[in-house]
Amino acid sequence: MIFRYLPIVGLFLFAFLVNALAPLWLNHLGTLHGVESTVALALWCLCLFLGFGWGCSKLAENTVFPGFTLQLLVGVLLHDAFAPLASELRLSVVICTALAAIILKGGGDGVERKYLGRIAFPTLMLAIPGYLLTFLVMYLILSLLGLDGLTSALLAAIISSTDPAALIPTLKSLTFKNRHGHLKDLAVAESAVNDAVGAIVTTALTVMVIAGTSMDSASALLHGLIMPANLLSLAQQFLFGTFAGVAGWALMYAYELQKTRSHARKSGEASYDFAFVIAVPMATFLIAQSMHGNGFLAAFIAGLLSNYNHAAERFHTTLHMMEIKIESIGKPVIFMMIGPFVSIDALIHTFWPGLIAAFGFMLVARPVAVFISLLPTRITLQEKWFMCIIRETGVIPVVLAVITAVQLPQLTLLLPLTAWIVIWTLGVLPALTPWCANKLELLQQ
Repeated sequence: MIFRYLPIVGLFLFAFLVNALAPLWLNHLGTLHGVESTVALALWCLCLFLGFGWGCSKLAENTVFPGFTLQLLVGVLLHDAFAPLASELRLSVVICTALAAIILKGGGDGVERKYLGRIAFPTLMLAIPGYLLTFLVMYLILSLLGLDGLTSALLAAIISSTDPAALIPTLKSLTFKNRHGHLKDLAVAESAVNDAVGAIVTTALTVMVIAGTSMDSASALLHGLIMPANLLSLAQQFLFGTFAGVAGWALMYAYELQKTRSHARKSGEASYDFAFVIAVPMATFLIAQSMHGNGFLAAFIAGLLSNYNHAAERFHTTLHMMEIKIESIGKPVIFMMIGPFVSIDALIHTFWPGLIAAFGFMLVARPVAVFISLLPTRITLQEKWFMCIIRETGVIPVVLAVITAVQLPQLTLLLPLTAWIVIWTLGVLPALTPWCANKLELLQQ
């Protein structure tokens, strides 16, 4: 059994070798003239993303490690090789934002509206009060670890977003008993709504930091959050983000009408239609941002309202194409994007606080959030314990961390600690989920 992990070790060694030789190669590319150098450096980074991203996904098959965890670690091993991106911070933000908008649109698509009514209340309780409870508990844990108030607040806001990246493949492998079948939908729906809430809170905290608001204590943090100006900003992000999401839905609805009419004349989907589906979340994000709304929320709402891919078989090809692009390009690029900003030395330096924070997150913050936020619901005790296990972090926390770190470079611990928490949650929880579901007697025998 151990032999299946040897290729992963080989991939890490190869990444280490590439990183060691990268400075010489990058110096050579830098000697090219003008545009040639720019193109060569861009293609170099793109080849690293796609090549190593594919390798991580391939070698993760039939192992306990999700490909995302390997991609993040390989990205860090390639820290020096990604030097061209490290000098283009705004480009990294643009790439992460665009890909995250597409992923959140897909997250909205993945929540079927016909099932949403049955799980709407527990979903909202987990995604909003549950998020806030996770945020406050993690702020206290991080403060006890000796982190400053600004880093504690922003890191707590970033990592309190769950993520279906590793969650969905894990849940697909489980067959729940009929009376517990709603747990799959609840977990995915929570993660989708939770990501939008996390984006709003993280954006608000970033604005507060830039404005000089104190976050040295929990009381100061809460006081800052409930100040009229900040509440107005939160309301504005939510209101205009929702409005932009409805506008995105209108675009998708027009697309669905056009496809329905054309399907009456001919069958199948045109390959160029995929361009429109990709353009919608970006346009939705743009509309929201132009009005100071939250673009991530807008992209999610556009997907949730349109839900086009569940309507008819004629849309399944487009859905399949989107899933392929996200899995093979979007997610590997985002996870490996940590690499330009976090070195191996930074990971080594933050190992212990990262380990303690990650297990505090899984063993303390998540159970507190689940049991308190689900008190007014009909979720059973064994189902609550299962929901405590479903707490992976991933794509959206990484995106939020990169965007925040670019805006606030003085918070040097933000990215390496985010990386550790993502590594531990993606490494531990997906492997434990089937075992815990079986022990809680939730699965069909």
